[in-house]
Amino acid sequence: MHPSRLPARFTGPLRCAVSLLVGVGGGAHAQTAAATLEPVIVVGSGFEQRAFETPYSVSAVEREAIRAGGPMVNLSESMARVPGLIVANRSNYAQDLQINSRGFGARATFGVRGLRLYTDGIPATMPDGQGQVSHFDLAGAQRVEVLRGPFSALYGNSSGGVIALVSAPVDSRYGEVALDGGSFGLRQARLTAQAPFGDTPGRGLDLRLGASYFEIDGFRPHSSAERTLANLRAGWTGDADTVVVSLNYLDQPADDPLGLSREQFDADPYQTTSQAFTFDTRKQAQQEQLGAQWRHRFDNLGPLAESALTAYGGRRSVTQWQAIPVLTQNNPNPPPFTTRHPGGVIDFDRSYAGVDGRLVLRWALEDERSAKLVIGATAERSSEDRRGYENFIGDPLAPSAIGVTGRLRRDETNSTRSIDGYAQGEIEFVRNWVATLGVRSGTIRFKAEDRYIVGTNGDDSGEREFSYTNPVAALQWRAAPGLNLYLSAGRGFESPTFNELAYRPDGQAGFNADLQAQTSRQLELGAKWRNESLGLSLDAALFEARTDDEIGVATNAGGRSSFRNVGRTTRRGVEIGGAWAITREWRTAIALTWLEARYDDGFMTCLAAPCLVPNVPVAAGNRIAGTTPRVGYAEVAWRPLADTELAAEWRGQGATPVNDLNRDFAHGFATVALRASQGFDLGAGGRIEALARIDNLFDRVYAGSVIVNEANSRFFEPGAPRNYYLGLKWRLGF
Repeated sequence: MHPSRLPARFTGPLRCAVSLLVGVGGGAHAQTAAATLEPVIVVGSGFEQRAFETPYSVSAVEREAIRAGGPMVNLSESMARVPGLIVANRSNYAQDLQINSRGFGARATFGVRGLRLYTDGIPATMPDGQGQVSHFDLAGAQRVEVLRGPFSALYGNSSGGVIALVSAPVDSRYGEVALDGGSFGLRQARLTAQAPFGDTPGRGLDLRLGASYFEIDGFRPHSSAERTLANLRAGWTGDADTVVVSLNYLDQPADDPLGLSREQFDADPYQTTSQAFTFDTRKQAQQEQLGAQWRHRFDNLGPLAESALTAYGGRRSVTQWQAIPVLTQNNPNPPPFTTRHPGGVIDFDRSYAGVDGRLVLRWALEDERSAKLVIGATAERSSEDRRGYENFIGDPLAPSAIGVTGRLRRDETNSTRSIDGYAQGEIEFVRNWVATLGVRSGTIRFKAEDRYIVGTNGDDSGEREFSYTNPVAALQWRAAPGLNLYLSAGRGFESPTFNELAYRPDGQAGFNADLQAQTSRQLELGAKWRNESLGLSLDAALFEARTDDEIGVATNAGGRSSFRNVGRTTRRGVEIGGAWAITREWRTAIALTWLEARYDDGFMTCLAAPCLVPNVPVAAGNRIAGTTPRVGYAEVAWRPLADTELAAEWRGQGATPVNDLNRDFAHGFATVALRASQGFDLGAGGRIEALARIDNLFDRVYAGSVIVNEANSRFFEPGAPRNYYLGLKWRLGF
């Protein structure tokens, strides 16, 4: 069958991929597989260990795979190789990527929620659970670690999964210039300079400065974007101490082409809805962040092995012009809508800061056994001045300008504070049997101070507090030198975000006092198998997560969305991930996911705005909007020479429901990509590297992501048509 016409149910190709992975044929196999197949990770335990030794599902995408994905602007370029994780590229830089892990985070209509995000230990997720990845410096990354399942609960609130970027160490002197170009006006320039200054390798001061400028016109009208990103890293390493200070800057203006309705998508998936032009929908985001981490190794202090202290602070400013009709903001019937509407322009300045301290203890036991314990505490806070403005000037019936910043309609200060304590211990209680126990307990406080009290727009000030205790446990059996089996369980917690607490369903002023946090109980059974002689790596996991008090939309009217708890849900599935170095020249990798994410209880919801009272039933058994039942990735790469690689990638997924009513779906699809890379050594520390890619080779039309439960039924965000990319990088040692 032609790859561009693969059906949504692609279980056949997945079975072929599994056969390719586990089948063992004749021929010479790579003898160097162990080093390349087994990453060392930090996420999940708080100390470095091989991913193979962990009793939970964890993956690491190394820098070579990140580089092979393309211009290193979006996580979606390289994260398809992680089972259980979907990073959907909206092809809309005015909105962040749509990310979900095992279905957690799928209901986010914008930004990232339900997952914890980190860069070098510094959270990119605010205390209320909202996060963004636009400032991730993928070009400077050593790897991206992804934790899924019960042990993600040890990262606190809204930790249905964890994505952590780890920057590359500064271990050599060089300067680097990189230029990227591609379809739809893609162009990017990157500059990097780094140097260690110590006389002894691995000791003394080191510095790295990286900066990039990215532009794209986009394949849809009104979808252009720019991004300026700069990062400074300064490190110092002594005999027992390591200190790293990082400074990050982001400036990203972007047009917003909005989503498409079903009729628009079917007629022309690459069009832009007219409201985007009428209101000049766009977003301006800026962020500055400073962080520092100090690690100390203790000697001769008994079990106390090391400490780590991380502190950070930053500021993020966003202004977004939306396509909210003028008369919606000044609706004369009923009149309260007029004064209560927050306007068509979102504008906020948010400051945030936090500190995390931890101690690591280790014990050597008899019979070459060991035990470890990590204990720590975290304090985080964020404070934002949030304003709303009309997106027009003049008389609502005949405005003099549209798509601008008009009268003030919202003015408030929102603050969130959290304090958490955590502990995680691991002991090999008998030979080859390891038990892991952990707990995290914390409190999140929300406070809003409303300064816009006009007419029937009452005082929306308020306070809420949520507390939680999340235990986790695991039992691991090292059944053979290359085989680990484990069982893990944990309890998760996800508080409402500030946006979900802002308004009450009954239309009265004040915080949403009835909205509760959702909690989950998670269970995972997994196996990890490594065969060095065959160059084979295979991870498999069965999982289930049962959630109480899932949060959903209650009402949508007058520009205000309110939320309520809609009952129980269940997420269960299977993940398989693996790699096979077939010979020294040939290798392959796969990532397969089966997920069933459904509502256990029926409830009422709103179909479209305005909706004062939920009036449409959602049946028990419906799939959770934004979740995909089958996702697959496969890669075959050929390296005939040390600096030459040719590869083919296949990505596919099943149909995705666009709303909780399951009345429409983004159809399943499969795409193929080809890539080629070549390196040239120039001598004297000089090197040139080139990467070429063709994505969506067969020009498949598909929805790259969906805007779940969108009130105007503009659910669909098209994926990019066939596109080309070429990247050149010149490195010169000094």
